[in-house]
Amino acid sequence: MLWIMVGLLLVFIIQIALIVIIEHYRPHKVIAWTIIQFIFPLIGFLLYFFIAKKYSSRPQYTNISLEQIKTDSLAYFRKRASEKSLKNCIFHQKRLLALLQNLPSAPITVHNETIVFPDGAHAFEAMLEAMSAAKDHIHIEFYIVRADHIGTRFQQVMIQKAKQGVKVRLLYDGFGSHQLNEDYLTELHDSGVETGCFSPPWSAFIDRRLNYRNHRKIVVVDGKTCFFGGLNIGDEYLGRDSNLGFWRDTHLKVQGDAVLWLQYTFVTDWFFVKGAALTGSNYFPMSGSPGNETVQIIKSGPDGHRATMLEVFFSCIVSARERIYIETPYFIPDPSILMALKTAAASGVDVRIIIPAVSDSKIVQWATLSFVQELLEAGVHFFQYGKGFIHAKVMIVDDLACCGTANMDMRSFYDQFEVHAVFFDRKVVDRFEEDFLRDLQASSEILLGEFRKRHYLQKIKESLARAISPLF
Repeated sequence: MLWIMVGLLLVFIIQIALIVIIEHYRPHKVIAWTIIQFIFPLIGFLLYFFIAKKYSSRPQYTNISLEQIKTDSLAYFRKRASEKSLKNCIFHQKRLLALLQNLPSAPITVHNETIVFPDGAHAFEAMLEAMSAAKDHIHIEFYIVRADHIGTRFQQVMIQKAKQGVKVRLLYDGFGSHQLNEDYLTELHDSGVETGCFSPPWSAFIDRRLNYRNHRKIVVVDGKTCFFGGLNIGDEYLGRDSNLGFWRDTHLKVQGDAVLWLQYTFVTDWFFVKGAALTGSNYFPMSGSPGNETVQIIKSGPDGHRATMLEVFFSCIVSARERIYIETPYFIPDPSILMALKTAAASGVDVRIIIPAVSDSKIVQWATLSFVQELLEAGVHFFQYGKGFIHAKVMIVDDLACCGTANMDMRSFYDQFEVHAVFFDRKVVDRFEEDFLRDLQASSEILLGEFRKRHYLQKIKESLARAISPLF
């Protein structure tokens, strides 16, 4: 019996040692997985084996034709950008501009028009209207697709347009859309709609990629109009979830040069899933746009060599001189983001963060609250949105605004495929600010003195949630 105990202990120690060695470059993951090992000593390492494998891009993710499209598009964007000076768009933020200009495959485009939607009702109607007017193709990519009321409306439009001869393609994430039933997909297939599942759960389990999800939400119509942002296809995004109530989100419509890069994001994902390269000129109509707004599309994912989204968020925060306004449903910052926010607030920058008062995940909410006290002590102001559930993913830094699919959490930084945008023009930034200030009116400020008085059991839950937060 003693030798069995010694053997099990030795196996346990070896498992911990392996995690430390493998994850030495991500110490926050070491702590999380060590705790999991102690809680589940028999299955913890199996969970690690199947969930925590470092993502590596597959050879077939790239394609000569797609790479040529990228090269041609980047050259096109550079030529267009040379026609318009960017200096007046970002004023003093020279270092931030240098970083943004040097991001891999993230061109700054200068001829765009943007509409900001503050809720699902208006955004969905605009998407369905644009899809109904499609002449050549509709490309749809979402993390979650549900076969509910709004999901059925999207399905009907997809079927209608496919029957009219429009090429309709739908990509959905295998984990986020695990409840999507076969009948929904069969009706689409029977009408000529092509579909693809990004990392089906079973194959992701076998391939040890369960932890990596496609969190992008994109609709591209005829290569000229694109929608992206926080919304998925589901009735809860219309405020029909009885537990969450009103759903506050931010979604975007963009027309112009930026659409080409959002299209490229879709076609590379489509190629990854289906092995088919969509390279026709009809998908990339470089005909120009009368718009004059500057927009940078940034796509990121675990297949990249850099944590692009983390770099952008961090650089925006440390470049701030006057204000940092953040809205996010999930606030689990990387240590570098945490320090950047503390330093900004301590140096006199007005830092305000709106988080949900009611969340769709208790454990994520506990993890979020675990960061609040130390940031309050540094001078950051926190507000809890009380009108319903806030799912908007917006950051305003001085004269710039960022918005898209990425949350202010480590999953978006490291483990999910995201697409975000930086907006440089005053009109668009002012619209984000208007929505932020309106949300602030519907929120209550978290006061340091009162927050310190929360029950010790609450503090324990927050501490445990924070320790394992890198895993969700």
